[in-house]
Amino acid sequence: SATEFVAWYNGHPDYRDLAVDLSCNAAIVVGVGNVAMDVARVLAKSIDELEDTDIADHALKALAKSNVKDIYVVARRGPAQVKFTNAEIREMGHLAIADTIVLDNELKLDRASSAEIEGDTAMQKNLDYMRAFAEIGATGKPRRVHFRFLLSPVEIIEENGKIAAVKMERNELRASVSGDIKASGTGKYETIPAGMILRSVGYKGVPMPGVPFDARHGVIPNEVGRVVDLETGRVVPGEYVAGWIKRGPTGVIGTNKPDAIESVNSMFDDLQKNKLEAAADPDPEAIPALLKERGVRYVTKDEWKKIDAVEVTEGKKRGKPRVKIVKRADMLAVLES
Repeated sequence: SATEFVAWYNGHPDYRDLAVDLSCNAAIVVGVGNVAMDVARVLAKSIDELEDTDIADHALKALAKSNVKDIYVVARRGPAQVKFTNAEIREMGHLAIADTIVLDNELKLDRASSAEIEGDTAMQKNLDYMRAFAEIGATGKPRRVHFRFLLSPVEIIEENGKIAAVKMERNELRASVSGDIKASGTGKYETIPAGMILRSVGYKGVPMPGVPFDARHGVIPNEVGRVVDLETGRVVPGEYVAGWIKRGPTGVIGTNKPDAIESVNSMFDDLQKNKLEAAADPDPEAIPALLKERGVRYVTKDEWKKIDAVEVTEGKKRGKPRVKIVKRADMLAVLES
């Protein structure tokens, strides 16, 4: 998935050894959100563009040997339904060695799509950028990012045990009774040759033991951040939720901040109204003591700052924001030094 690929190049310890095959000539990214754009850009950028970022060293070495020349960003719906922000599409026009290609005929909007984005300045701006890319076309750069719309992958075609192409069904848009615009297949197909496919079609929450969970929506049920038991409909005392697991995987840091403030305000309100049970052991050292008793090696904030300082110092030596330490054992070794 695109999530795993992002974790790999960002240096997440769990994905440091992910097998990423960049020997193919083309890659397909399914989805048109910000994560899909991040992935497409990383595949399209030159090593010179990536060297001064904080991308993990192992990923930088692999990307330096990449054979990927064509990156297809595929959407099942149209250009009026994309989820990426203006900043993400704008950056596609500043790639040093890659052209951004959009087919002019795929930018034509049906009546429902035109009505959907009427007054939506952000979406109009996205369309302006895409129309500009369609007008410029290919300029001869060695890599190309292709935006394709109204396509759904229906079959991965393999040759000799490897991905060789993806069969796509052409879609058409239809407005539902509720007004939502949905994609439906037309029975017409095309095949895009590619040796790599990355799925970037959103996130869904997963349950935690002992915590109420709404499986249908993939969120923890809540009222203004207070966790609610689905069976009884009552607030669970002392449990609060924020972020995507509170309302679903939408928005960026800016939209999550007021969401978190709302939950914290609920917490303080309950505290002031004495709705919270007293802790069994109110001593702040009770939790560290419990972790030590169970043999858990935790990292304190001061220790994290030490790891952070080492990464930043190493980064300055190489003209980068930081050099990431991607193995837990190496992080702990820094703390012991």
